Amino acid sequence: MTQSPASPLPPPKERRRLRERASLTQGQLAARVGVTKETVRAWETGRTTPRGRKREAYAKLLASLARPAEVQRDEEDTEVTARQSAVVEAVASEAAATEKPETETEPEPVPKAEPAVALKPEPVLGPEPEPDPEPTLEPSPDAVPERDAALTPMQAFDALYAFCAPALVRQTYLLCGRRELAREAVERAFQLAWDRWPEVAVDPDPAGWVRAAAYEYALSPWHRFRPRYRHPKPPPADAAARALLDALLQLPPSYRRTLVLHDGVGLRLPETAAETEASTPAAACRLLHAREEVAARLPELSEPAELGRRLAELASTERLRAARPTVVRAGSERRARFWTRAAIAFTVTIIGATVLTLRTAPTHYEPPVAPGETVQGVPPRAAPGPLSQAELELRAKLREETANGPERLVPMGR
Repeated sequence: MTQSPASPLPPPKERRRLRERASLTQGQLAARVGVTKETVRAWETGRTTPRGRKREAYAKLLASLARPAEVQRDEEDTEVTARQSAVVEAVASEAAATEKPETETEPEPVPKAEPAVALKPEPVLGPEPEPDPEPTLEPSPDAVPERDAALTPMQAFDALYAFCAPALVRQTYLLCGRRELAREAVERAFQLAWDRWPEVAVDPDPAGWVRAAAYEYALSPWHRFRPRYRHPKPPPADAAARALLDALLQLPPSYRRTLVLHDGVGLRLPETAAETEASTPAAACRLLHAREEVAARLPELSEPAELGRRLAELASTERLRAARPTVVRAGSERRARFWTRAAIAFTVTIIGATVLTLRTAPTHYEPPVAPGETVQGVPPRAAPGPLSQAELELRAKLREETANGPERLVPMGR
């Protein structure tokens, strides 16, 4: 009788990296495998190696964590699609059985659901009103705009705006804590999207493109120099909501953005890392540290599910409305015209200055004037001053002599 080989395990460092990428603590992973937290720490450091059933469970869990996010999402989508198909078939079979025509004598056979997709029967929607959905930061899937080739660019932009803007304003409010700044960030992001619509229209995730632009604008550090954003805004009226918002605003911007994307919006860890321009281990560390900071301030939010629910409630209680898409498009076009005219005016100014310089510039070379040199042997120029005694006697003698007549021409000896 041969013994089955043990399940392969990745190196200790890879085990820890997979756990952090899945945003799991050592205690949570230990609870899934059925061991203690110290045992998981020993496995990740390489001091011990799991054996037997614990090894099989640990290897299976690590293999599930190592699968790409796209594969997991495809599997979940396949499961949801199969579930919906089974429900639709069950409803159709019941409707065909109850709504038989009176003239028929033999009922038509009702196709049975395949055993592979047989699921627990769900209640059929009746005339009773549906309960109100729980608050969420994500837009409703029913409002997802379908890509239609017949849509004009304005219609496609309006559909994207109606789909993303209401939820995006609430998400941005959690990042900055200011209602006006949240609305301004969303409008500026959609204005930028309308300016670059040929690029955004072919993007695989246009909602993510706009969300990243809005987050970047809302978290810009230059807003603190604006006069209207220097004073704090009134916090929420509810004490619990006010405490949660204060805890969020105390986090660093990168940690706050990672927490809102992962726990509030519901993105997976690889998608959160890609949108925050960080590696997956770095995003996992930011998420863990952000959860620890929030749990230290609010112990009742230590569970990620409860934290995500409270984030959705905090964003839903604020009355934040986005502007109409026509207003956003008009603002984008107005800004584009302003900057176009400014660029044209600047270009004309540069051309005029260049032409003026060419017209006034000299056409030949003029050597510079040589500096002056000191000339030797020239007596200094004396300034007039008081007469000496000899000069005074000479002036008196000249005044005493005859001023006119022939005697003036005869020299007189002494």
